[in-house]
Amino acid sequence: MTTETYRDAWGIPHLRAPDALALAGAQGRVTALDRAWQIEVERHRAQGTSAAFLGAPALSWDVLVRRARLDDTARRCFAALERRDPETAEWVRAYVDGVNAGLADGARRAPEFARTGLAPGSWQPWTPLGVWLATHLLFAGFPAKLWREQAVRHLGPGAVGLFATDGPGTAGSNGWLLSGDRTESGLPLLAGDPHRFIEDPGVYQQIRLSCPEFDVVGLAVPGVPGIAHFGHTGTVAWSITNAMADYQDLYRERLRRTGAGVQALDPDGTWRRAARHTELVEIAGERPLEVEVLETARGPVIAGGPEGLAAETAPVEQAPRPARIAGIAEVPGARFAEAADALRVPSVEAADAPGATSVAAAPVEQAADARGAPSVEAADAPVAPSAEAAPVEQAPRPARIAGIAEVPGVAPAEAAVALAAPSAEVADAPGAPSVAATPVEQGPRPARIAGTADAPGVAPAEAAEVPGARSAEAADALGAPSVEAAAAPGATSAEAAPVEQGSRPARAAGTADAPGAPSAEVADAPGAPSVEAAVARGAPSVEAAAAPVAPSVAATPVEQGPRPARIAGTADAPGAWSVEAVDAPGVPSAPDHRFPTALALRYPPRVTGDLGFGALLPLLRARRVEDVDAAFDAWAEPVNVVQAADTEGGLLHRVAGRVPVRAAANRVQPVPAWEPGHDWRGWHETPYAGLTDGIAVMANQRGPAAPLGVEFAPPHRADRIRALLTERGTWTAAGMAAVHTDTHLASAAPLLDRLAALDGLTPEAARLRDRLLGWDRRMDGDSTGAAAYAAVRTAVVRRLAAHPVFTALAEPPAHPEVLLPWLALVPRVGHALEHLLRAEELYGIDRDAAVRAAVEEVASAPPAGTWSDGHRLAPWRALPGEPYDEPGLAGDHDCVLCTSAVPGLTDLAARGPAARYVWDLARREDSRWVVPFGADGVPGAPHHRDQLPLWLGGELAPVVTDWALLTLERTEETDD
Repeated sequence: MTTETYRDAWGIPHLRAPDALALAGAQGRVTALDRAWQIEVERHRAQGTSAAFLGAPALSWDVLVRRARLDDTARRCFAALERRDPETAEWVRAYVDGVNAGLADGARRAPEFARTGLAPGSWQPWTPLGVWLATHLLFAGFPAKLWREQAVRHLGPGAVGLFATDGPGTAGSNGWLLSGDRTESGLPLLAGDPHRFIEDPGVYQQIRLSCPEFDVVGLAVPGVPGIAHFGHTGTVAWSITNAMADYQDLYRERLRRTGAGVQALDPDGTWRRAARHTELVEIAGERPLEVEVLETARGPVIAGGPEGLAAETAPVEQAPRPARIAGIAEVPGARFAEAADALRVPSVEAADAPGATSVAAAPVEQAADARGAPSVEAADAPVAPSAEAAPVEQAPRPARIAGIAEVPGVAPAEAAVALAAPSAEVADAPGAPSVAATPVEQGPRPARIAGTADAPGVAPAEAAEVPGARSAEAADALGAPSVEAAAAPGATSAEAAPVEQGSRPARAAGTADAPGAPSAEVADAPGAPSVEAAVARGAPSVEAAAAPVAPSVAATPVEQGPRPARIAGTADAPGAWSVEAVDAPGVPSAPDHRFPTALALRYPPRVTGDLGFGALLPLLRARRVEDVDAAFDAWAEPVNVVQAADTEGGLLHRVAGRVPVRAAANRVQPVPAWEPGHDWRGWHETPYAGLTDGIAVMANQRGPAAPLGVEFAPPHRADRIRALLTERGTWTAAGMAAVHTDTHLASAAPLLDRLAALDGLTPEAARLRDRLLGWDRRMDGDSTGAAAYAAVRTAVVRRLAAHPVFTALAEPPAHPEVLLPWLALVPRVGHALEHLLRAEELYGIDRDAAVRAAVEEVASAPPAGTWSDGHRLAPWRALPGEPYDEPGLAGDHDCVLCTSAVPGLTDLAARGPAARYVWDLARREDSRWVVPFGADGVPGAPHHRDQLPLWLGGELAPVVTDWALLTLERTEETDD
């Protein structure tokens, strides 16, 4: 049988194979050929090994991934998939085989491999699941709970509602569905555009997958088989938008060290052992960093430890070196976070910096066994070394942020840069670190705890088949969660882990003598010493066992923290919450800071062992909306709103995904793990919705998913889309570009209303005011009015953020740098500006005075050009090379054409439509699609950026379905 690869005029691959398995292999191979660098970066990001070749800017992300146990979760989810759905597991394996078959050829095409010295590695069957997890880990925005906690602590409970809006750390979308009554053909149309951080190569891959069972065109996620989000089978089509549901929880944990490990305080008042091991994170051009990985009954500890969160920012032996983003002014105290790429944001490149390590300078090492491998620890070590004692995160590197010189209150977090700053080069930064250097060849080798596999009654070994696992102490954990490895022989089913309340399993035979294992006799030694901060970064504390050390504060019994309060009115309304919130039973008013705490993350796949891959093959095989509906019953995350239509006129509008049932408090901010009432109690039923007047619109506003979330987008995009669709009687696929590219900015109203009420302005300011009041409120690229409005908006945001009432929020708390973008004050003020200006009262701030000062400032030095002169595309690249002259854009965050600036920080747009599509159910060949750059991920290739002019102009390329119009590129004979 023959497998064929065709290309259309845009280089888009069209694949034809004799069966689904051969087709999956062909999809994997063509993805490796077109996107080798991209998918290898994603593989390393999923494993937490990207800093080994991208350098220190990737470190914070790698540490988060290691501590959140993403790779282990991917392994256990794949093992569960093999048990539950062996057909899909075999299909995923076929895709991985195709990736491995094509990766060497793809790497030879991609110059980034040579620049970094990275050799292409080997994909494992669970790698696509890891890529999916890493891509969507931050989609639910769990770090926003840290912001709400801070806001409530400093401003009171009303701050939750004031700042409750989607921000630049959120992935959104527009999506709309028209019934046949609203179209010229009499059959439905689906259209929309997902909003992501714009990446080069793009986050979506246009592709066609054809075999005797199905023939589907759609937008695939590179590194993941099938077509998950946007597809058209010929008889049914589907699309998704982010439902803005809240399905991940943060727990504040009280931890203490004992002579044998770490214990966590559970809700029943019992201290129980947390699973623990350490891993080494390699960093290009720097020494490796040892990371302590802990997991309680709630979930993996992603920040802090027994010593508390402050240990995350312990100083290192070297003072941080300043870095500068080229061409921008200085902000005192501003910090550049190493992990900007966690939000898919441009990172700072240390190109040509005096003293910088050359990008290609580090030697190429075939370090398969070293990357994340266990460090060798003496079996009789008296005290387990503390990774918290050493700095877990790299010391922040000061940076300068564009356009905000000497602005008091500007968020010092990297967040500010990460949320939209361009990929800039660090020129003139003495000693700036290399962006890349040390290669990564293979993933870490698994380690297994000796003697635990067959021990009856023993909790599955936390370290079994865990990359970089070192400590065997989990085997004798008292009540530790079941954190089995997917491949561990005899391991318990993944569905059982982690447990809510740990039982006391029998101790594993032979674990006391396992290399690196602590003596079992000291596990519960009262007053066991805490491990003091290590001086050297990543080095274990080397203290004598008998040294008299004061016991850990957390090791002694503690009184119960304050009882949480409930959000008013939420008891009987699932998912509802009020801005008065925190005085009523269910939500803690502020964290209890009397004792050191850590943060544990609970996320559904870690609990269930199910990532929803069972939906992927049924989607490809779907023929009607009922098939799509049934397929999405198996969906896990991210939680999406699904729209679908078929050629029989069938329509679907529903929420898909897994949202836990738990206390309302869990959804608002971190909750105390040691208090009862915060466990998960099953899963919400996913809501359905209908159409109104033949139209359904979802643009991340409060819609069918409202009972499941906290922060939603303002209704402006959804309202505008509906208004545009209602203006015409009927529509065609070709007409949808007018909706995709609409630039009306409804959120400008509150600022313009306050501006209209001002009097006593200087003549220059009065003229500017009158000009803005006559502006059409469209963020067109060639509009000078839009540029003037944006300048005034920026000035207002900065003045509000600089007000003393917000001072406490301007300094980020002690959290890992990768989480700080959600805690940055200026972006929060910028995206909540509409709420802040409309609120009846704002903490005594004179908002009219702020608007007056802002318009006077801009009038004295008005912007000289148009909106697109400053509002330019700023795509993220894992390894920036030669800079492109990126184009200016129309649109803004609250426009249907959602190209997101960060008001108060930058007009540059790092986020926007990552694709556009129109699915026509009357004639699939009349469907349309486009991506920001092109089908090929290789810089300089003919199809690398050939779709950019279409994307900029709001045009879409035709979906070609006639094989005779395609060019045959490759045939491969396969066995029958």
